[in-house]
Amino acid sequence: MASGTDVLRFYRPEGGWYISGNDYESIQFISCEPISKEQFEAGFAEYDAWKAEQEAQAAAKKAAAEVKLAALGLTADDLKALGLGGN
Repeated sequence: MASGTDVLRFYRPEGGWYISGNDYESIQFISCEPISKEQFEAGFAEYDAWKAEQEAQAAAKKAAAEVKLAALGLTADDLKALGLGGN
């Protein structure tokens, strides 16, 4: 579940804001264009949907890579043993 910080990073990744809680009233827009309270509140669901999409894309890429490895007769553990695997 998204936090207020996640929502602000989603909309204003360049920074210029400060948040001390998870509600709109705890935001200080210092050197960026403010977002509206409605946008902030909707941002929790939007961030969660975006994050889920990012995770789904990463899982699909991993699955595709594993299929390619299998076609070569290799597994992710084989790559790790060779020092080539990530996590």
